[in-house]
Amino acid sequence: MHARVTIDIDAPPERVWAVMADVEAWPQWTASVSEAQRLDTGHFDVGSRVRLRQPRLPVAVWTVEDVEPGRSFTWTSGLPGFRSTGRHLVERRRDGSRVTLELEQRGVVGELVGRCMAGLVDRYVNLEAVGLKRRSEEPPAAP
Repeated sequence: MHARVTIDIDAPPERVWAVMADVEAWPQWTASVSEAQRLDTGHFDVGSRVRLRQPRLPVAVWTVEDVEPGRSFTWTSGLPGFRSTGRHLVERRRDGSRVTLELEQRGVVGELVGRCMAGLVDRYVNLEAVGLKRRSEEPPAAP
């Protein structure tokens, strides 16, 4: 199972990255996440863990496997027979940013879950993209 969405955002990549990397704030701008909690302190980097609660899905702990600060991160979550990989990429465009979000599910259980949940997963990836666009294009909050 593989879901992918690309969206153009009228905001600089630095702004988009700041929104995307602040995972604890995701419930404020995407309906696909109801709760996000960092399980460690410090910079959002390789090894960082986040507990995500999403509607209609079991709570999952995601671990950052790769990060290029300001540009991309990849994280994984899984159980025996099931592995999800999420990729988040922001690229500079002449007049803003382009973001690509991907979710891939593998494993014996992952294939079954992917078939049953494909519509929900596609919906959640799209909700995240639209919410990220909306939040990134908002004027920054006054200090």
